[in-house]
Amino acid sequence: MWPRTDRGGYGGRMPDYLDDLRLAHVLADAADAATMDRFKALDLKVETKPDMTPVSEADKTAEERIRNHLQRARPRDAVLGEEYGVAGTGPRRWVIDPIDGTKNYVRGVPVWATLISLMEAGEGGFRPVVGVVSAPALNRRWWAAEGNGAFSGRSLTSASRLHVSRVSRLADASFAYSSLTGWEEQGRLNGFLDLTRSVWRTRAYGDFWPYMMVAEGTVDLCAEPELSLWDMAATSIVVTEAGGSFTGLDGRPGPHSGNAAASNGLLHDELLDHVGDRR
Repeated sequence: MWPRTDRGGYGGRMPDYLDDLRLAHVLADAADAATMDRFKALDLKVETKPDMTPVSEADKTAEERIRNHLQRARPRDAVLGEEYGVAGTGPRRWVIDPIDGTKNYVRGVPVWATLISLMEAGEGGFRPVVGVVSAPALNRRWWAAEGNGAFSGRSLTSASRLHVSRVSRLADASFAYSSLTGWEEQGRLNGFLDLTRSVWRTRAYGDFWPYMMVAEGTVDLCAEPELSLWDMAATSIVVTEAGGSFTGLDGRPGPHSGNAAASNGLLHDELLDHVGDRR
């Protein structure tokens, strides 16, 4: 299940990152316990951040638990989290979104997840090498490590390998997104609507879930016009290790463009033709 691969630029055999992946699962278990404990709690405390997005006590508790565990297990690694910013420096950085989909969480909608990624510095900057997406209210978890493929299941030893779809015609494709608002605010709505008219099916699943569906092959395309690194680091490696493409709307590979386009790879150019910066 966990093949090692040789690639250039690593001085021989490529690191497999499987110890880091196992740790990421432990971190996800700790976060799941914190988030599920307060999910649908009548006395859940919710605040509004300066950017007018909500943050719950569960967001903070989950991130605190992850950071505390990392401090013990990987004290030399840096950490970037949505709620508490950056701590530490160095060539390895854990990127955390304690609850991706907080608006769903606070309303009792089960579509939310903890996103955990390890990024490592290289010639082109930091790249994700491990990613775990844990959605305990859906009873689902997805993960990937660089060069080892992407998987979904209940544990590392009980999992199914993920593969993107082979749909090659836009007219046969399923496209997923979060909402119309951001596309309109950024002047991208016309291209977005053209895309929705060109595909077979559209659904607004939102947040992390469309990217996991691309990795599973149940959705062929998804895109969002505005995102942060912690929204994308974990999802991007799951998509690419499943055989898909993950770029910004500018076509730049990886989670660094402030927005995202993900696909099965076969349809990526057409996706960017409609909603990308080259439209």
